[in-house]
Amino acid sequence: MKSGNEYDALKLCNQVCFPLYACSKELVRQYGPYLKELDLTYTQYVVMMVMWEKEVATSRELAECTHLDYGTLTPVLKRLELAGYISRKRSDEDERLLTLSLSKEGKKLKAKAVNIPGEIAKKVGLTEEEFKTLYTLTYKALANMESVN
Repeated sequence: MKSGNEYDALKLCNQVCFPLYACSKELVRQYGPYLKELDLTYTQYVVMMVMWEKEVATSRELAECTHLDYGTLTPVLKRLELAGYISRKRSDEDERLLTLSLSKEGKKLKAKAVNIPGEIAKKVGLTEEEFKTLYTLTYKALANMESVN
């Protein structure tokens, strides 16, 4: 942060939050055309990435992996179920939990989405090393902030 007077901390150019916010917003916008072809929102895509990886997960696992609260996650899961990509079933052990399973249609969607990360990486324009550094620092900051709460 640049220093000078007592109000410099309030200058937009001295904030780490603003370029992260603007970059995140632009990154989600860049996903738009690709996700439109899949008829998914970015949030639905994030959930589907977890489902493609795990194939079966609880609502709790999804909330942890995606950093989404249940109020946000519930309508996303309902929409994905209506689209035929996942199925939802109450857990036998804890009826508050949903067990989610990837459907055949959900697996087919994975094949349609496989090239998206590479296309987005081209648009971001970072080297592999820069990507690794950005990833590491972003997750470190997130973990630090979450541990404070």
